[in-house]
Amino acid sequence: MMLGCNSALAAAPALGAAFACGAMRALSTSAAALDSLSLGADVPLLVRLPSRPWGAAASLSKAEVQAAAGKAPPARISVVRDCFAAFDQPHRPLNQLLKPLGPSQLAAAASLASDPAARAVVDCYSLQGDRYALEAGPGAVATDLLDFLKAHRQRVALLPDVALPGLERATPVVGTTKGVRQSSNEVLMVAPTAFGFNEQAAQDNSFMHAAAKPGEGGNELTRQVLREFAGLHHALTQVAGVKVNLFEHSLAHGTPDACFPNNWFSTHPAGEAAGGVKQSTLVFYPMKCPNRAAERREDIIKVLRTKGYEQEYDMAVHEANKKYFEGTGVLVIDRINGVVYVDISERADRALAEEWTQRMGYKELVAFRSSDLRGKSVYHTNVMMAIGTGVAIVCADSVRDAKERQHLLSSLRRTHEVVEISLAQMDALCGNALELEDGRGLPVMAMSTQAYNAFTEDQRRTMRRHVASLVHAPIDTLERVGGGGVRCTLAEIF
Repeated sequence: MMLGCNSALAAAPALGAAFACGAMRALSTSAAALDSLSLGADVPLLVRLPSRPWGAAASLSKAEVQAAAGKAPPARISVVRDCFAAFDQPHRPLNQLLKPLGPSQLAAAASLASDPAARAVVDCYSLQGDRYALEAGPGAVATDLLDFLKAHRQRVALLPDVALPGLERATPVVGTTKGVRQSSNEVLMVAPTAFGFNEQAAQDNSFMHAAAKPGEGGNELTRQVLREFAGLHHALTQVAGVKVNLFEHSLAHGTPDACFPNNWFSTHPAGEAAGGVKQSTLVFYPMKCPNRAAERREDIIKVLRTKGYEQEYDMAVHEANKKYFEGTGVLVIDRINGVVYVDISERADRALAEEWTQRMGYKELVAFRSSDLRGKSVYHTNVMMAIGTGVAIVCADSVRDAKERQHLLSSLRRTHEVVEISLAQMDALCGNALELEDGRGLPVMAMSTQAYNAFTEDQRRTMRRHVASLVHAPIDTLERVGGGGVRCTLAEIF
């Protein structure tokens, strides 16, 4: 791979090289530095033309393309345009937008995805004689640059700035180059078709508020929660492009909290945890409440097994000894760097946390205790923190022990930009967010509308430096009665 920003750059290493293009060119007909980016023989050469195109052209001269590419004219090119830049604004050199990392791997400026005004588009041309003719068919004109990269099977790491030194050590880059994903494009959800207040779970979940039990009060509670859940499902599938394996439950199942499936199983691909996970693994977990243990339905397990996991790890056997460890409710996992965070509670046994860390091949366990505004133990780790590819959310104030708090923050800051939330924001379930991959393979942060509104604008801006979008939907009733947010409803499938 080579970024042809100038003739000197041709000799620079493609991987890990610092890019050294000159100042931005003016958007005029004046001559400009060479600006092209090769992503391999199977991908059209990305080109910035010497003068600004004001849209796609029916054809381009071969000489004009060669002036931009600085090499023998390729068979196909894709001209990059800043279509939302004003007429007098300089356009961005390609080295401010993209940086090759390896075969079919590159870093991209997160603003290309998160800021509509910063989007770039491409027009595709094929060489015909002495001119490049605009290609016909879908995707030939004004295709979003990130969609173009997806169509050409490029694995993209979103970063706030692709020109920063030491880029190869950034967690998104490490994940991309090693083929380890923090987030998935596929989840399992259970629609709350028999939802109701769960008295068993309320014993140690202070986020829950009493309401009708399943089947009581004319089922209006269930219907209201279902309307909210349907809106969340729509936002995930139709807006974000997430694949959802959707199940339901009935009163006969006796599982009022079945819509929180992430607590009883998790999935892990081979190579996760910096190579610590040797085989793809399906894990089952011991649940504290009997009616939550009943959520481990054989019909769902059979579907999970069709995914072809190489091994199963059954921790549910510990229920007999009244030792509990409730899945990715108590595990907040840095899948790329191999660090797992656990808030020790009645639902998170420390010995089981240590067993999981060792058995799964993770490098480090960061354990602590946290409490909420009411001074009660936080029942699940995923209520007070979340980890994405490049950004982490944490309520450090909930960890009262100073040494534990400092260890937690220092561990997160080694690998992520950290958004610290207050106890009040934790109460609004700001910590109960989950990074997913959208339909383009880009990270998005899913959360409830209550959580979204409780974040400050600066906090939302920080998250958007690392994700393509913040996806949210109102699930107020589910949060108030069930005591869990969007993250709790999502069990990732890897």
